[in-house]
Amino acid sequence: MIILGVVVGVLDGFGLAMFMPLLEMVNNTAQSNGSSLGNLSFLVDGIKSMGLSLNLATVLSMMVFFFIIKGIVKYIAGVYNALLRRFFIDKLRNNLLSAFNKIKFKYFVTSDVGRIQNTMSVEIERASAAFYNYANTLQQSIMVLVYVSFAFFVDIRFALLVTIGGGLSNFLYKSIYKKTKGASKDFSTDSHTYQGQIIQYVSNYKYLKATAILDIYANRLRKSIDAIEQSRFRIGKLGAILESAREPILIVVVASVILIQTRLLNATLGPILISLLFFYRALSSLMNLQNSYNRFLELSGSLDNLMDFQKEINLEKEQNGKEIIKTVNSSIELKNVFLAYDKVDILKNINLKIDKNETVAFVGESGSGKTTVVNILAGLIPADKGNVFIDGIDRNDIDIKTYQTKIGYITQDPVIFNDTIFNNVTLWSEQNKTTFKRFEEALQKAAIADFVAEQTMGAETILGNDGVNLSGGQKQRISIARELYKDINILIMDEATSALDSETERAIQESIDALKGKYTIFMVAHRLSTIRNADRIIVMNKGEIQQIGSYQSLMETSSLFKRMVDLQDL
Repeated sequence: MIILGVVVGVLDGFGLAMFMPLLEMVNNTAQSNGSSLGNLSFLVDGIKSMGLSLNLATVLSMMVFFFIIKGIVKYIAGVYNALLRRFFIDKLRNNLLSAFNKIKFKYFVTSDVGRIQNTMSVEIERASAAFYNYANTLQQSIMVLVYVSFAFFVDIRFALLVTIGGGLSNFLYKSIYKKTKGASKDFSTDSHTYQGQIIQYVSNYKYLKATAILDIYANRLRKSIDAIEQSRFRIGKLGAILESAREPILIVVVASVILIQTRLLNATLGPILISLLFFYRALSSLMNLQNSYNRFLELSGSLDNLMDFQKEINLEKEQNGKEIIKTVNSSIELKNVFLAYDKVDILKNINLKIDKNETVAFVGESGSGKTTVVNILAGLIPADKGNVFIDGIDRNDIDIKTYQTKIGYITQDPVIFNDTIFNNVTLWSEQNKTTFKRFEEALQKAAIADFVAEQTMGAETILGNDGVNLSGGQKQRISIARELYKDINILIMDEATSALDSETERAIQESIDALKGKYTIFMVAHRLSTIRNADRIIVMNKGEIQQIGSYQSLMETSSLFKRMVDLQDL
């Protein structure tokens, strides 16, 4: 970039140096040795060495040549800057995305979600603007140095004051302006899509991580990133054309006017103050330098925030083992498990073994630790102390993503993407006979097939942002269908029916009960009517397992459980 900036400045200087001093020499004498150019007389020597006579046509031709070459180099520099900017932001976004996919869930739940969203969206754009202004500051600094050097290289007595109606050349740019405007609209549209996806990415992070879908959704984000940067590159390239072509066209116009004046109108060329042009150029570049540097300083806080955020999430990277879990064959066991948040004990000495295809429910008052236990069972959080075993393998030795691919996760707030029913259930699988058959089977198991069949667009029906077009029960059935579409061994129901009316809850519960014995099911519930059929119920109290048993046995032996049931008038 520095070399290209120097070349642009030197070519501009050569063009300006030749512009009127040589024209004046040609105007006063038929031939000239170029001595009045002082230290720049080597330009005349170069022309003569090519066997060309120093006449007006030769001078104008060389002048136009220099500025055309300058325009080409400037275009290359502009495209190069656009490529650098695209590479910088593309790499920054993808590095943040990759690093964020690997953070500890425990860190995520204690983080400022607003900061995460702002950093990964708005701050990235501000960083892009900061990079642009930094590059422009560097480029303008080079131009100032080049122009000042030229000003000292020539005699200040020669000067030129020529004004041409360059505004007329703007008519040539209408097509480019139109394309730039279109690219700008594309950029805005792509940015809006990316912002919406980022919001869904952050809001649904727990589900995406628990089911090892982070990378799948990350691929959608990467496609949006690529679309945004493609639009940005188009805008930068069109801008480079505008910047590089304007001056060569203007110089062609000026050269033509001079030819008309001297050849047709017999006008006399006055003395030209070359150095004044150089100082004028230097002053313009200096003003641009100051503006760009001030703007860079305004945006530098965003760069600092981005760098701090990236360092922070790199330090919070989740440790992963190498053992691959292809299926959960026997059991999941917690031994002497302890967990704390900010030095406050959440779980204390948890010992629990869950066999394959067993349905286990976790109950307790708010803050009792039931959801935290399920988070550990889902592989979201490692224990601070104690051990977690999956089929006898220590959780710390397992590639946790391979385990999480075997997990289906249904929450109180169903995860619905602003996409088709098919994509919501299959998570953007390629649609073919095999995947569509699996899709239909999942709809049948979730008792949502009739609803889909009634839609005009069927499987291609768009569900809207957060499933705005669906009822609560329909959202949950879509969520259940999604989990059943996957090849899972474990199904987690985290308050899955607590937000539904009694009739819808009963219907959803019947669908869940039909899955009993086919999957290992973990249920977290406040509505105790939903866990009557569980094989075992774990009663949690203040981070400890107080009692374990069936619904009926706990009614007889657990005062806490009986009190919770009585409060719900069951």
